[in-house]
Amino acid sequence: MNYYSNGKLLLTGEYLVLDGAKSLALPTKFGQDLVVQKMKEQQLIWGSFTHTGECWFEAVFDLQKLRLVSCTFSSKKEGNGEIIAETLLDILKEAKKINPSFLASENGFVVKTALTFPRDWGLGSSSTLINSIASWAKVDAFQLLWNSFKGSGYDIACAQNERAIFYQLENDRPIVEPVNFNPNFKENLFFVHLNQKQDSKEGILKFRQREQSFQKEIEQISTISDEFLKATSLIDFNKLIVEHEQIISSIIKLKPVKENLFLDYFGEIKSLGAWGGDFVLVTGNDETSRYFKKKGFDTVLSYSEMIL
Repeated sequence: MNYYSNGKLLLTGEYLVLDGAKSLALPTKFGQDLVVQKMKEQQLIWGSFTHTGECWFEAVFDLQKLRLVSCTFSSKKEGNGEIIAETLLDILKEAKKINPSFLASENGFVVKTALTFPRDWGLGSSSTLINSIASWAKVDAFQLLWNSFKGSGYDIACAQNERAIFYQLENDRPIVEPVNFNPNFKENLFFVHLNQKQDSKEGILKFRQREQSFQKEIEQISTISDEFLKATSLIDFNKLIVEHEQIISSIIKLKPVKENLFLDYFGEIKSLGAWGGDFVLVTGNDETSRYFKKKGFDTVLSYSEMIL
């Protein structure tokens, strides 16, 4: 059994998507494969592989008791193998709660996951995993996400769609509308990685702690999302980026990324998702890549390289 889920980028609505803002999200050409094979022993043997084919995490679970037997973890940067194993186990247990027949078989399973992007890119290593496990378990991926983690769910919607979407939460229910986002200035859009992984859970928690209503800003961002889709010129698109950055900046009390890091850049720059890491959207031209690489930001992808 083979499952594949698309990665994600949130073009508009970061933070406020949690409170019902209409947001524009894009599935990426990068994602994650999940391959399931049966075996005789009643165990679940799990292996997670990087985009270069290296195994960075392995675990063995007892299927009858659904508990961790052993794990190995290879990373110079982050985390602890047992924490990752327990998180994975929690997802599997939640899937089994929703569908008790999941993993209830006389045989065991060998599962391999493989990212098609570097782990620190922040394109959805967790959401692609959850979506694929949900497909395997025949459960609702949004329910599995919310039972396992926090989040708006836009990343699950991207995992399941092959084109741009409007995403909105209404009464805690996901509303997904596929749209045609095909700007005639696509060649002027780039994605630059800021060389650091941003913890979206931490960003969400900080936003939640503000405990105030942002109804006016939610309406403004929803309107901007519509305008992003309608923009016919780069000039108009740049104006929308500046307006969006100012609104989110006023809410989370952080400087926009352009003001913070790239004040001398000739185009506009927009944060995507939790501010402070991962990718940013950049408008520019043939000089864009040279500008960022000169400043030490080597990962610069064109729109067509990144977006489905």
